[in-house]
Order: sequence, then structure tokens, then C-alpha cells
Amino acid sequence: MKALQDKIIQDGKVLSETVLKVDSFLNHQIDPKLMQEIGQEFANRYKDAGLTKIVTIESSGIAPATMAGLILGIPVVFARKRKSLTLAGNLYSSKVHSFTKNETNEISVSKDFLKSDDVVLIIDDFLANGEAVKGLLDIVGQAGSTASGVGIVIEKGFQDGGKLLREKGIRIDSLAIISSLEDGKVTFAEGELAR
Repeated sequence: MKALQDKIIQDGKVLSETVLKVDSFLNHQIDPKLMQEIGQEFANRYKDAGLTKIVTIESSGIAPATMAGLILGIPVVFARKRKSLTLAGNLYSSKVHSFTKNETNEISVSKDFLKSDDVVLIIDDFLANGEAVKGLLDIVGQAGSTASGVGIVIEKGFQDGGKLLREKGIRIDSLAIISSLEDGKVTFAEGELAR
């Protein structure tokens, strides 16, 4: 997706060979126009999938997931990382290790919001090692729901998550695939994966 790639080049900051900072438009401050374009792109790719829900993880997946849900006319459910008084019991839960934060969280979704007849699109901001996606797939599986695919805003193609998930037959649609962050420069993957 060219608009996203342009934004990454313009405003993204390469912090190391494995970390890209995009807090000016995705992870802290949100660019609503870009999120609308991202939501439209996911909606276009999954418009015929019979989706009934979008599932994401707090917090950076919420903006692109909400825009896709708005366009598709379906609810968005986000897995919570912290339990609250209103989210007790009756939960689907899974453990997820964050590459960026180097910590493991238990994520949870209320059983009230995912049912066995749901057809789900998972959306997340980044795909690196695939831990968040695996956790969300686990929750979708616990609910007996069907995962139609996974929409990723930015995939770190130089890490194994996307490859391992695709090898399991999971449909992954990444809007920007980065092949390298070496020498402080963002290099995008070419060809079939990048679309």
C-alpha cells in the first residue's frame, strides 16, 4: 500500500535493525485519514469473506480495526491486556510475548463477544515473531469461531512470524512488508508478498 509506505518513509524512525518507531501516525498519535485508507484496504480484501467480527489486541490495532469494521459494518472486539473489574470470569485467554516490550501478557476476550458461528478477521499493527497473532488465533479457536485471515499494517519480513504463519496455511495480508532496517534505512519487500 503506497500511502502507508510513503508515511513510513516520511515519518517512521529506525531505532535499530529490528525496531521501527511509527508513533507519529499509528502507535501513539493516530493519522485518521491513513487509518481510513488502511481500513478500506482491509475491507476491500475481505469484503466477500462473510465476516461477522474483527478481532484485534489493545491498543495499536484498535484504530485500523475500527476503520475496517466501520466500512464493513461489523463489530470490532479487542483483546485486553489487563483485567478490569468489569472483565472478570467468562473469558477466553491466551499468553502473548511482546517482542518490542520484551514482556509476556495474558490477553482476554469476553465469551459474550465471540461465538462459534463468527467468521473473524484478525487485524494488528505489527507482525514480527507472530506472537500476538498466535494468541489471537488461540482465542478465536477457543471460541470455535472461524479465522478468515489476518490483516497486518506493517510486517517485519526479516523476522519469522509471517513465514511461520503462512507455512501453517494462515492467510496473511500485510499492507507494508519491510525486508530490512539495516543502516537506519527502511527497505520494503518486493514481489508477491508486498502486493
